[in-house]
Amino acid sequence: MSKQKVIVLAVRDQGLSVTDAARRYGVSRRWVHELLRRAAEGGLDAVEPRSKRPLSNPRRTTEAATSRILDLRGELVTAGLDAGPVTIAWHLEREGLRPPSTSTIRRILHTAGLITPEPKKRPKTSLHRFEADQPNETWQSDFTHWALADGTDTEILNFLDDHSRYLLACTAFAPVTVTTVVATFLTTAAEHGLPASTLTDNGMVYTTRLAGGRGGRNAFEHQLHALGITQKNGSPSHPQTQGKIERFHQTLKRWLTGQPRAHTLEDLNEQLEKFRHIYNHERPHRALDRRTPAAAYAATPKAAPSGAKQGDHWRRRIDRVDQFGKLTLRHAGQLRHIGIGRTHARKHVLMLIHDADVTISDATTGEIIRELTIDPERDYQPRESGQRKTPRS
Repeated sequence: MSKQKVIVLAVRDQGLSVTDAARRYGVSRRWVHELLRRAAEGGLDAVEPRSKRPLSNPRRTTEAATSRILDLRGELVTAGLDAGPVTIAWHLEREGLRPPSTSTIRRILHTAGLITPEPKKRPKTSLHRFEADQPNETWQSDFTHWALADGTDTEILNFLDDHSRYLLACTAFAPVTVTTVVATFLTTAAEHGLPASTLTDNGMVYTTRLAGGRGGRNAFEHQLHALGITQKNGSPSHPQTQGKIERFHQTLKRWLTGQPRAHTLEDLNEQLEKFRHIYNHERPHRALDRRTPAAAYAATPKAAPSGAKQGDHWRRRIDRVDQFGKLTLRHAGQLRHIGIGRTHARKHVLMLIHDADVTISDATTGEIIRELTIDPERDYQPRESGQRKTPRS
């Protein structure tokens, strides 16, 4: 029997005074009167200790918020996107709602039976993360397989910034070749600047290292060497080195699984461009403090190859020959036109410029197409010295 009941019985049934009961049981006279009042109104059980829980909680998650959390979970899962508590909280903020804590969101999902326990999952404390300090310090690249609606196999080539997880390029080919790797790399570099280094596996489209160097460097290695970019390759049979892009492939395929299966390569690339926008601009990343990759990529100055430091007289430029077989280059404050030849029209080239000396090579094969010294008296730099001089504009 509880102490409260004993006090009530001592006064009510044994004739003990309120003062004596308070003294004997070490409580105040006011508390004895309160116990007697409760017993008179609700019986002996009414004197038992009452819960101190408040009758209302202004911070309690509302039914509307709970419903939206569950709806968001369903929408994100259906779309093949991350649907964890952190991501749900980020989407609630974007909708102008004040999200509850992530632990509350997790509890709501768990109560609704929407979280599957993963007891064998590797603990976070066992992971050792390595991250570049700046955007463009390291680009990771790899490709993964994906089948079209008729079962045709395709290969999706990706370039991912190591620092920000920004998806620089995501394109499907059938199949990926060293030529497509070089072309995609140069197109990406033209848009985002050159990286200081790359990190890939040892696939033949990236390196001939494991082939014993037979045939020399491939086209990708040649371009990196010419541009002063450090090439890094993971250890054989150790994909953890490229962990970020390996994990990215899971995210990509989960999203693709939630989409209608593409019938053509063009359809698939349209889907990939849509995914690239979502991944970079509409999907927060836990490793980035809930920022999007686009925000993280833009927040810090970009790194550059060691040969592209400020004050270096060398310039490196990736360009494309126009339909008339010409390139343009600004020299001494004036735009110069350089003749390459119609046979090279639409071709991607690498231009290495040192003062007035220019070396132009095929961006895919590394073959030198033309070497020249800019004539400051000419606008058009002809292929042959006897070609007619073009008047200045």
